[in-house]
Amino acid sequence: MIKTLTRGLPALALAVLPLLTATPTPAVAAPSPRLAAAPAAAATAVVVRGDLPEAPSAAVARAELMELVVEAPHPMAGYSRARFPHWAQQGERCDTREVVLARDGQDVQRDSECRAVSGTWVSPYDDRVLTAASQVDIDHIVPLANAWRSGVDLWDTPTRKAFANDLQGPQLLAVSAASNRSKGDQSPDQWSPPSRAYWCTYSRAWTHIKYTYQLAVTEPERDQLNTMLDTCP
Repeated sequence: MIKTLTRGLPALALAVLPLLTATPTPAVAAPSPRLAAAPAAAATAVVVRGDLPEAPSAAVARAELMELVVEAPHPMAGYSRARFPHWAQQGERCDTREVVLARDGQDVQRDSECRAVSGTWVSPYDDRVLTAASQVDIDHIVPLANAWRSGVDLWDTPTRKAFANDLQGPQLLAVSAASNRSKGDQSPDQWSPPSRAYWCTYSRAWTHIKYTYQLAVTEPERDQLNTMLDTCP
């Protein structure tokens, strides 16, 4: 039986929202938090490689997936990427993109404006080795348009900004521009990483993001996530 979803300001967004806007005005009431709020200072820190947020285990992800509401996608009326302001400033002249480039790369060198001028990145979606930041996209694991269709259409702009710049959970990932553009805003039943070796991590991350932010899934999306979780050891 499909449960009724209480739309609200997610616990993780409560942790990072004050850092991204000075005057948040939540449009909806906050639900009971599912997770302990992350320390506010963590969102402004410049993260180094090795601090990639880990998704929960496959067993936990399966339990989270069972709790997600299954429903038809919301309409795209009113959607615009501009309603998800990114990339936000994260301190030390760095924006969210530059933080993820430094976090996910190796031997990343920055200029005085925090721009990555050299380094190496391995795109986990397609196993491509990238040697220039211009070849790298920062992917939202749960794409912004998919999130809109899954319940984010009911949020206010400051909360969407927190979602689009989330450095606390496994939502942002440095990948090849080619794979990111192939993915677009598709859900796992429409697009899965070409590298099957990444299916376990991808499905755990996707599920955990939707669980954290209390977003819905479609039935085909849920079924494919279960299939991908079956690839976990």
